Amino acid sequence: MEVTMDNQAYNPGDLVYVFYRNPHTQDVANVQAAAVVNHPDNPDQLALFLYETYYPLTNEIAVYRSEAEAIQAYKQYFGDF
Repeated sequence: MEVTMDNQAYNPGDLVYVFYRNPHTQDVANVQAAAVVNHPDNPDQLALFLYETYYPLTNEIAVYRSEAEAIQAYKQYFGDF
């Protein structure tokens, strides 16, 4: 299964990068690798697997193909990395 978002195609097994906020310290965000997988509860949908949790792969999540691209965006939004 392939999902296209923002002219990017994602497939199960892809490694992508996202911003992840520390749930205990909300003012701390990091660039984190996540795996694109089939959602275990709905195999017709893709999800991001991050820290033992599945997150729906939607346009509401900023997803980057490379760590360098994610870091560049992080600096633009949050300042120093």
